[in-house]
Amino acid sequence: MSDTQTVPGRIMAAEMAEQPAVLQRILDEGAPKIFEIAGQIAARKPRFVLLTARGTSDNAALYAKYLIEILLGKPAGLTSMSTTTAYGAQPDLTDVLVITVSQSGGSPDLVASTKAAREAGAITLAVTNNPGSPLAEVSEFHIDVLAGPEKALPATKTYTAELLALYLLIEGLRGGDGAAAKDLPELATGILARQDEVKALAERYRFAQRLVITSRGYGYPTAREAALKLMETTYIPASPFSGADLLHGPLAMVDNVSPVIAIVPDGKGGEALQPVLDRLRGRGADLVVVGQQAQVESASAGFALPAGVPEEVQPILEILPLQLLAYEVTIARGQDPDAPRALAKVTETH
Repeated sequence: MSDTQTVPGRIMAAEMAEQPAVLQRILDEGAPKIFEIAGQIAARKPRFVLLTARGTSDNAALYAKYLIEILLGKPAGLTSMSTTTAYGAQPDLTDVLVITVSQSGGSPDLVASTKAAREAGAITLAVTNNPGSPLAEVSEFHIDVLAGPEKALPATKTYTAELLALYLLIEGLRGGDGAAAKDLPELATGILARQDEVKALAERYRFAQRLVITSRGYGYPTAREAALKLMETTYIPASPFSGADLLHGPLAMVDNVSPVIAIVPDGKGGEALQPVLDRLRGRGADLVVVGQQAQVESASAGFALPAGVPEEVQPILEILPLQLLAYEVTIARGQDPDAPRALAKVTETH
C-alpha cells in the first residue's frame, strides 16, 4: 500500500506547508533574474500583452491581467488557443508580449500556440516550474517559479509561486522594486498555522450540494482558483462569479441554504463588492468571508486576513485559507485530495 493511500492528503498538506519557503526563495533567488528579463522586455516597448494558460495557471494569468492593466496601464487579454491550434488563425503579433503560464510547460496546445505567437512576431515569455520543458524551449524568455517538484494533483505551491513571479515581472516592467511582496513569506506562515480555524469552517461544507464563490478586482482570480480547488478535490460544484456578474442573474439561485464564500479584498475591490455583500445578507445567504476582521464579523463566519497588505499582492495570501478549506472538506468527506479521480498532473490538450 502506498503512503498516499495510507495517509490521504499527505502530499497536498506537505506542499501547502512549503509555500512560505517557496515565496522566500523567489524573493531571494528568483527576483534578480525576473527583473533582468523584465528590463529586456521593457526596452522593446510591447504595445499590449496577451496571456496564455490553462486550469490553475489560467487563474494566475488572470491575476497578471489585472496587474498589467492597473499598474502598467497597458491593455491585456487572455488568449483563446484554439484560434491558432484548431482554426489556424495567424494574427499579427508584432511588438506584442505573449506570456504563457504553465506549471509543467508540457501541454501541447500551450507549446504550439507559443511557437505560433513567436513566428507571428511576438515577444514570448514562458513562466513555468520546469526550465527544461518544451514550453521553455520554444519561448524567447523563461522565468522559473522555483516551486520545486509538485506531486499532488491539486496545484498549490506552484499557483502562489506563479502569482509572485508574475507580480515581480510586472513590477520590473514598470521599474518598480517589488517591495510590497517582502513580508509575504512571514504572513503566509502565520495564515497556514491557523489550520484549525479552517477545519472548523470545513464542517459547514461537508454535506454541501453546491457553492457560490464571489469577489471583485484583484480578488476575482482568487474566487476562480478557490472554486477550481474545491471542485477538483471535494467534487462539490462550485461556481465562481465576479460580484458584478452575480447581480446580473445568478443571485437568483442564492437562498438561505446556499453557501456563499466571498473573498473581500482590503481596498477598491472590496469597496466595489459591498453592494453584493449587502444583497447576499438580505437574501439570508450563509455567507462566509475571507477578508478583514470587520468584514468577517458582519458575515455568518469567515477567516480574517492580515491587515495592511497592499491590495495588488493580497491574492497570494487570500488563496491560502481556501486551499486549506479544499483540503479539509475533502478529508471530512472521506476522499483523498492528493489524487482526485479522472485527473492527471499534465493535461495534454491539443
